[in-house]
Amino acid sequence: MDANYFDLSDDTPVYVISVAAQLSGLHPQTLRQYDRLGLVSPGRTAGRGRLYSTRDIVMLREVQRLSQEEGINLAGIKRILALETENLRMREEINRLRSEMAMIRALIQYQLPPA
Repeated sequence: MDANYFDLSDDTPVYVISVAAQLSGLHPQTLRQYDRLGLVSPGRTAGRGRLYSTRDIVMLREVQRLSQEEGINLAGIKRILALETENLRMREEINRLRSEMAMIRALIQYQLPPA
């Protein structure tokens, strides 16, 4: 057996819908609705059953919190989640570009004669 067989990431889909519902505190039908709306996109089994990851469970709890505590409707929650995802992607891109610029500056400094 592969040594990494049991190394699971937060993105590994492992929970069936009944377990995900229990862990998130939501009804399975609510999870199905959130999937249909694109708020959470669980993995699928060969038979098309839903499998949720730990990250999905965290997302379900956040959707519930935004809905119940903040009073935000599902369309607003979907927009918030999309903006947060885009924000994260842009931050990663900024960090990548900063690293690239630092490397280019170091190369320029190394190759130019002293002023």
